[in-house]
Amino acid sequence: MSTALIEARGVTKVLGGIVPVTLVQDIDLSIMPREFIAITGPSGSGKSSLLYLLGLLDIPTSGAVLIDGHSTTAMTEDARAKVRLTRLGFVFQFHFLLPEFSITENVALPMRALGKLSPRAITARAEELLESFGLGDHRHKTPDQLSGGQRQRVAVARALANDPPVILADEPTGSLDSVSTTQVFGMLRDLVALRGKTVVAVTHDLNLAAQMHRRIHVVDGRLAKDEKVAVSGAPS
Repeated sequence: MSTALIEARGVTKVLGGIVPVTLVQDIDLSIMPREFIAITGPSGSGKSSLLYLLGLLDIPTSGAVLIDGHSTTAMTEDARAKVRLTRLGFVFQFHFLLPEFSITENVALPMRALGKLSPRAITARAEELLESFGLGDHRHKTPDQLSGGQRQRVAVARALANDPPVILADEPTGSLDSVSTTQVFGMLRDLVALRGKTVVAVTHDLNLAAQMHRRIHVVDGRLAKDEKVAVSGAPS
């Protein structure tokens, strides 16, 4: 049996203050290899907060997040950053590409941060990823020279730079038109089907969620439903 790539055990996140606010409350779940998962729920339900906790972008108030079976609770920030660089890739609603860099340089940034490849190998891999997503002819352009859909495709390529097993996406199609939404969603689906990745995406689009293999529904910070979705070609 496969080890969970990410596991949440009693994860709770509370914002302190005069009136504490609970963002996520006592969530248990396991994310396995080659899953295509939607996190859904009403606005303000804690969807993105849960994703950030699973991705080690935030630290739970109580409970634990495990990556590859190892607890991250006592890790230093440097150690968590290393896990993020090697095991997790991120795509956000807004691409967060650096405007002063070419898209090739943007895709290269996670590889440069990890420091395992030579500059030549980094550039070659960045260009290969862009080519695989139909952006090879644009590799010298800066983000402002691309459409919104193209920029988001670059963001997906950047998330794959260090070949992580898990891609975490926060409303990755939320700012796109219908054509670009279809293209980007198709890319995420292919990451699972063709590249063997696990993709976990927060989405408010229930039509997209219905095409994913598993749906985690969050209400008021709690796990309200965790169900398999009957999608043709879904892994058993």
